[in-house]
Amino acid sequence: MNRGRAGRSLGDRAASSGVPAGPPVPAPPILGPDLPSDRRAAAAARSADSGPEEGRHCWVRDLPESPGTWPGLLVEWRRRGQGWQGRVVYTVPRPDGPALVEAWLPASRLEPR
Repeated sequence: MNRGRAGRSLGDRAASSGVPAGPPVPAPPILGPDLPSDRRAAAAARSADSGPEEGRHCWVRDLPESPGTWPGLLVEWRRRGQGWQGRVVYTVPRPDGPALVEAWLPASRLEPR
């Protein structure tokens, strides 16, 4: 697909790069600590049925260095100790302009969008 450019799309180039995508990582649902248990169970069932997901929009809440609520993109999950962490990309305002942040955050800081 060429949208206004003469070259191949990023998707086409990635597909022909020869780099394997790697095994998908199972993702738990984004569940905030305030979600009622019946809704938590329903969300977990939906997530299990749908299989691994690609990037998903989420809210990043109340970070120590950037208080407030920020829109983010959840890229992947990992289990650490007793809980889950999400790898998230989001932007925050800085004096020089917006800054792109990529971080592993506890699931309690993430909410579905």
